[in-house]
Amino acid sequence: MKSHTSDRIKIPPGLWAGLCQLGFGAHDVARKARLPIAIITEPVVTTTQYFAIWQAYSDLMGDTAQGIIKLATVFDTAKYPPTVLATYHARDYRDALNRMARYKQLCPPENLHITEEGEHCTIDLEWLSPEQSGPPMLVGITLACLLEIGRRGTGQPLTAQLVEFSHSMGDVQALEAYFGCRIRIGAKCNRLTLHRRDLDRPFASYNEELLEILTPVLDRSLNEQQRSRSITEMVKWIMKRSLTGGRPDIQAVAKELSMSDRTLQRRLTDENTSFKFLLTQARHEQAREYLADPSLDIKEVAFLIGYEDQNSFYRAFRLWEGDTPSNWRTEHLGTNSISEAR
Repeated sequence: MKSHTSDRIKIPPGLWAGLCQLGFGAHDVARKARLPIAIITEPVVTTTQYFAIWQAYSDLMGDTAQGIIKLATVFDTAKYPPTVLATYHARDYRDALNRMARYKQLCPPENLHITEEGEHCTIDLEWLSPEQSGPPMLVGITLACLLEIGRRGTGQPLTAQLVEFSHSMGDVQALEAYFGCRIRIGAKCNRLTLHRRDLDRPFASYNEELLEILTPVLDRSLNEQQRSRSITEMVKWIMKRSLTGGRPDIQAVAKELSMSDRTLQRRLTDENTSFKFLLTQARHEQAREYLADPSLDIKEVAFLIGYEDQNSFYRAFRLWEGDTPSNWRTEHLGTNSISEAR
């Protein structure tokens, strides 16, 4: 069973510095993303906010491909977070990629799935929430960074075998020159295919002492995160992912948790809760979060949390907050709007 992480995304420490090197001020990106300026100093954001930041960078850049190449190559190794630092100082490229896939679970919103077969190694990028897939810029940066880690670690100008993207990525020729292979657009998945032989290449940046310090700490964090997740939290996490445009049912949630719906009901009863109560709670929490995003209109918010019509959403929200969604939004966004306008 996959570990499920709540909707809390850590912004890579070097992101703002990297964007700044490319001539984009953090304020410009926040403004373009229609997010409060305070987001710049926030180390943790929601998935929606995280995607908005990447989309804003893409819009400011103009061309997705150029944005991917420039940011991937300008990113300072010293600014890597510990999860990536552990990959950069791995023994070889295979060790680096496996660490990357393992520790990615600590900082969602994406998962990496690695398969070695024949002469190929494929790395698939999967979103934790299929209904909420990241902007093309983030997809491109993620796959480019996997190759970049190999290039920096080995000190060799490694090339990929094939790169597949599900969406348009701008200047394909520029991307083909960067990855050193054919780029396929409109594919069913976002995938980087590497030459399997490259995985055995040792890393010049291998640092055994540093890994001895980092590995136990990261492993402990991962184990704690997996252990601390109660069945209640996991059910809510799955619900939040599958609310859009409908209601998740207990059979579907139980199936994802690899158990029968009767077992799931029993486990929830043991934790003094019920499926119905958690569904209401998940909708309430998501409603507050979506309403805090001024770019979403109320009809969209209703749809995103599984209400087919706006009136049902209004009735539910009045029960939760004692107010209408629009009044709640005005009251809660008022302070942010003032600070943003300054």
